[in-house]
Amino acid sequence: MKNLHNILTQITALTSNIETNYPELYRSLDENPMTLPVSKHPHIDKKVMEEYLESLTDVLNQYVEEEKIRINKL
Repeated sequence: MKNLHNILTQITALTSNIETNYPELYRSLDENPMTLPVSKHPHIDKKVMEEYLESLTDVLNQYVEEEKIRINKL
C-alpha cells in the first residue's frame, strides 16, 4: 500500500513528465474538471490524492491514445 509521501512523489513526477513531454496537455490541466476539486474547501487525504493521481494518469493515457489515432490518420 502506498503512503501519502509516495503518492505525492508520483504526482510530482507525472506532472513533470506531462509538462516536459506534453506541454499542450499541461496547459489544459488547470482547466480540466477531472483534476479540479469539487468543493470550495476540499478535504485532502490519501484517498483523495490517490484519486487525483489516477485522474492525471487517465488524462495522460487518453491524450496519448488520441494522439496516436490523430497521427495514424495523417
